[in-house]
Amino acid sequence: MEIEVKPTKKVVILGLDKRPLEDIIWCASTYNINRLFWIDGYLLCTEVYEKAFEHEITKNVFTIRQVCYAEFPRYRKFYEVEKGVHLPIVNVTGVKLFTNLLKSILEEDEKSRNR
Repeated sequence: MEIEVKPTKKVVILGLDKRPLEDIIWCASTYNINRLFWIDGYLLCTEVYEKAFEHEITKNVFTIRQVCYAEFPRYRKFYEVEKGVHLPIVNVTGVKLFTNLLKSILEEDEKSRNR
């Protein structure tokens, strides 16, 4: 058996916005986003189209349509949108893709503040 580990070489983010937590939660729940991601004190909401996965396989480039992020100091497994409606939150600490994604987001945030 042969196993090849072939990490994605490039991630392209088409839209990036820092937003209030309440806006991210409401947007995610109304857009049928089924989970949010938490890493190092930040909550990320990503919108990825099915075609992006095909493109990643054929071109080794992964495209994320939109990333919204907010500070979220402590991890928890769910966020209660309203009574009875919970949004799952996945702890992606240590996942290379998300580690690099957050690093790029914070670098871009710093650049935009210095403009």
